[in-house]
Amino acid sequence: MNDSTPLRFGRLLLTGAAGHLGREMRPRLKAFCDTLRVSDVAASLAPAGPGEERVVCDLADRAAVLSLLEGVDAVVHLGGVSTEQTWEAIRGANIDGAVHLYEAARRTGVRRIVFASSNHVTGFYRQDEVVSPRDPVRPDGFYGLSKAFGENLAQLYFDRFGLETVSVRIGSAFAAPKDRRMLATWMSFDDTERLFMAALTAPVVGHSVIYGLSDNRTAWWDNTPARHLGYRPQDSSDAFRAEVEARQPVLDREDPAVLHQGGAFVRTGPFFEEA
Repeated sequence: MNDSTPLRFGRLLLTGAAGHLGREMRPRLKAFCDTLRVSDVAASLAPAGPGEERVVCDLADRAAVLSLLEGVDAVVHLGGVSTEQTWEAIRGANIDGAVHLYEAARRTGVRRIVFASSNHVTGFYRQDEVVSPRDPVRPDGFYGLSKAFGENLAQLYFDRFGLETVSVRIGSAFAAPKDRRMLATWMSFDDTERLFMAALTAPVVGHSVIYGLSDNRTAWWDNTPARHLGYRPQDSSDAFRAEVEARQPVLDREDPAVLHQGGAFVRTGPFFEEA
């Protein structure tokens, strides 16, 4: 691994570039590198623009992922299934694909990965608890479980090979919070950019875990153990609070989705495809 961390990169790789967050981050990341390589399994991935390279790649294809990582300085890994699905749907991209990505990164000399983990790694904590990255995981489904696997994989590749990762447990990255849960979990797109760039450019990260949220008045996550990354959110869900509470004035406190931090993910199923 190179012993210096640049503020601008030669070539960055963005996986999952055709997804909701990938589309938003694509032009933002381009400003911090000479070449942005964008990748997704979806053929709907937009054509390459100036200073971009476009690669359609299935993360479950080990050889294709190895080729994808060639010549890359660092990776923002948003690729994979991002909702609760059956195990069969999640396994290829989120389990096998993560292993393929990390092994390819090791072989090609990538310095750092920003791994899109999820708040659903700890989704079965209650909403009256405050959780830090040092607390035990409590996944709320196979999606959260796959992200917990990804975090453990990142730790293994740092301990064995020195490959640094920042695992970002993304809350709710949208233009605006959609419901009262998101008043606690919301992260603006501008703050998402700030967090990703802090993760890419902090001098030393090892394997760090941080929750991705804005400076919301209501918060279930304590990022004190990740202060070394230098992330300082500048936006807040409070600007949307009156509108959101008027739209959702009553909550059913018998609903597990209201009690737990993972929201609706705690009751999403089925887990397996029916035979």
